[in-house]
Amino acid sequence: MDKAKHAFTSNMNFKPGEIITFGTYSQSKDGKELPIEWRILHNSGSELFVLSEYILECKRYHGKSADIKWRDCVDITWHESDLREWLNDEFYQTAFNAAEKELIKTTHCTDNGEGTPDTEDNVFLLSVEEIKAFSEIHGKELRRAVGTEFAKMKKSDGCSLYVYDKTDKDNYIIKDGEETGCSWWWLRTQGNKPSRAFFVGPSCSIRSYANVSVARDGVRPALIINLP
Repeated sequence: MDKAKHAFTSNMNFKPGEIITFGTYSQSKDGKELPIEWRILHNSGSELFVLSEYILECKRYHGKSADIKWRDCVDITWHESDLREWLNDEFYQTAFNAAEKELIKTTHCTDNGEGTPDTEDNVFLLSVEEIKAFSEIHGKELRRAVGTEFAKMKKSDGCSLYVYDKTDKDNYIIKDGEETGCSWWWLRTQGNKPSRAFFVGPSCSIRSYANVSVARDGVRPALIINLP
């Protein structure tokens, strides 16, 4: 995870797997806004498809109240979910300035779940098919992720990021020279029931059974940057 980082500039020859910084978001315990690190998944020549290197937040797929329990799930699609709304409103407005917003492509998102509508998103989560395809290119290591210190803090809505602390070394990464437990993170695709969503879980697995009300899973935003 400790790779060279480059601030985004339009004249660079970006390569898949490289890390760029683009936008800012709270990442430290005191909420300090720092440059967001993004891993380049694909460079088409005119666009960069990027995924946040770290889990930036802990959110329910759907549900905002601290009173919501994990069993209090409802049938919901990505289109209607609170997480999609948050990514494209609060996160988008907070993380990017006007010049950066000009470079963000509105992406047509498919693979949101069987029988669910496609969406047009500025910021989104990866789908099941996308994480599988990009894992073929970048390796399953792409699926391992840890949260920022800010993401790990318990939030007022009751969300608290799960951090692995058991014995399976497959669920750790080395960050800043130290062994750090991974956390699980949401995918946008509807799960094996309409009240569930897919997520990336233990040992880089893709699981289909997270209730949308679960308050332990993280958010790794993805987006497409237009190259000027």
